[in-house]
Amino acid sequence: MKRLKRLLACLILLCCAPLALAQPTPLLTPEQLRADLRFIQESIAATHPEPGFSADPAAVRQAYEYIAEQMQVPMSPDQAWRLLAMLNPLYADGHLAITPAGPLAQSQAFLEAGGRFFPYEVSLDAAGGLRIRAQLGGAPSPLQGARITSINSAPASGIVADLLARSHGDTAAFRASLLSLRWPFMYWKMLGATPQYALQFDDGQRLTVAGAATLPAYLAGNDSFAQQFRFELLPGKAALLTLNTFSWRDKGQFTTFTADAFRQVRKTGVQTLLIDVRANGGGNDDMWIDGVLRYIADKPYRWASTYRKKVIKGRDSAREKLGDVIDGEIGSWQQPQLDDPLHFSGNTYLLVGRRTYSSSILLSNVMQDFGFGKVVGAAGQARTRQSGGTQNFVLPNSGLELGVPRLLFQRPSGAATPVLLQPDIVLPDSPYNERELIDAVLNLQT
Repeated sequence: MKRLKRLLACLILLCCAPLALAQPTPLLTPEQLRADLRFIQESIAATHPEPGFSADPAAVRQAYEYIAEQMQVPMSPDQAWRLLAMLNPLYADGHLAITPAGPLAQSQAFLEAGGRFFPYEVSLDAAGGLRIRAQLGGAPSPLQGARITSINSAPASGIVADLLARSHGDTAAFRASLLSLRWPFMYWKMLGATPQYALQFDDGQRLTVAGAATLPAYLAGNDSFAQQFRFELLPGKAALLTLNTFSWRDKGQFTTFTADAFRQVRKTGVQTLLIDVRANGGGNDDMWIDGVLRYIADKPYRWASTYRKKVIKGRDSAREKLGDVIDGEIGSWQQPQLDDPLHFSGNTYLLVGRRTYSSSILLSNVMQDFGFGKVVGAAGQARTRQSGGTQNFVLPNSGLELGVPRLLFQRPSGAATPVLLQPDIVLPDSPYNERELIDAVLNLQT
């Protein structure tokens, strides 16, 4: 709680900081701010089956009280986010979060109005060091790996700490990975934008760089099928199937793509298949059930063993009353399709990493528990017992978004450990070169 108070103590100054190029918006009154806070509390209470699953209820309750005390002056929606988002790390669940609404639309409008983002994609190392990964948008940078120590004369460590204090996710490591991905947008929301960024590096080098009129990479590729899904034949009768999301609007397009991929696997005699979900934040389970496991499962399986759910409005019935918390077992099993001409029985590796989450964690659980392949990559940063069925709310006054899960799932085996995703084969995964892990897995075959 001392740490929370120390972090919140700077909010008055932060809330008064201007946002460059922000469009004039009506300020929210203290009454409206407190109404949004109550809306958050009530929505979670009505939706989440077990808030203590990931959070310390006492710490969250104290934070609610402290945040309410700070709502003494009018604030803009962005200022409200800076305050309310302090709850995110306390919730400690990637599906339970308070976020700005429509980051893509906001970013596009920002650029159209002449705004400029922080000019680099970044990576946070284990010690919280801020390092350049690429130019904004993903193009290579000669500064790759350089550690930034200050931005516009402000210590980078302080900026990182302030942003991590508003990041969501299961663990501190997961929150750092998510912040790495969303850094340019989060930096803008927290500190505003400037035409130039004066950077200092740990080697003493100083550099002033113009802001970039480019979308951050994580936003730019969301609507591109070719960027989300790829298939590649590799040397040594191997192949790489990259699946960056299970949340694609056209399931038929996805399953047609994977069927064609497995057709090429059969045609070319592939013996080793790498399925890369390192950047996959989840989506719908039926995508990988129908698009992937139908070709590699060799025994009956289920995607989880037990569940806990909250009965919410619209899903209640005579048997399940509104507000009930129900525990149950997953009784439906998927049957293998061994007679499918595209069935693959070679070596299968599932590549996991810092951003593997939600439905892709469930896929990893299935792969491990039923022996459909080896899970390979960096040590886990997210829980194997996942929440899901996320309900999305819009805060009535600020327009901020709130996600709340209504389901909890236990892995198919029912085992409570490991708590975090643990690969069968732990290998380093460079944030600067995604091919290193691929090559390392291929070397396992030699």
